Amino acid sequence: MSVETPLRPSPPVASERPALYALAAGRLFLGWTFFWAFVDKLFGLGRPAEKGWLAGVSPSEGFLGHTQGPFKEIFHAMAGMVWVDALFMFGLGGLGIALLLGICLRLAAIGGTVLLAMLWAASLWPDANPFMDMHWIYAAMLISAALADAGRPLGLGRFWERLPLIRRHPLLR
Repeated sequence: MSVETPLRPSPPVASERPALYALAAGRLFLGWTFFWAFVDKLFGLGRPAEKGWLAGVSPSEGFLGHTQGPFKEIFHAMAGMVWVDALFMFGLGGLGIALLLGICLRLAAIGGTVLLAMLWAASLWPDANPFMDMHWIYAAMLISAALADAGRPLGLGRFWERLPLIRRHPLLR
């Protein structure tokens, strides 16, 4: 009779839990970053926006109007347009709220990655690195949080995914 102890892998719940909480914390940090940008540009709290969108200041004009790089003509033409301001502000606010609450992370990852890619293109070429900057790191975080369902811990994701509308349309998870 041999006495062998079979090696068993650790249960997935035990090994994945810390990583999922780390992703949830990253989701909250990123959510606050986007939400704060929205609030500051809306009200002009002086960090860095002196006057806000509610005071009639375009949230896109200052940034897009001074871009350089290969797409500067496109972005200069878009600067200050009402539809650009509205899309930018609703994108920032929606992204921040979705990330903070842990809901609608799949759409947030798609929309946020598009927003970040456009911001990256508007700021070409990054000073420190010819390609990589915070925009791609934020996009990777968004996609990782969505794929890992990181809205469940420290968020309303578990409740959100049980809603009938969300069950019918999984893209809204």
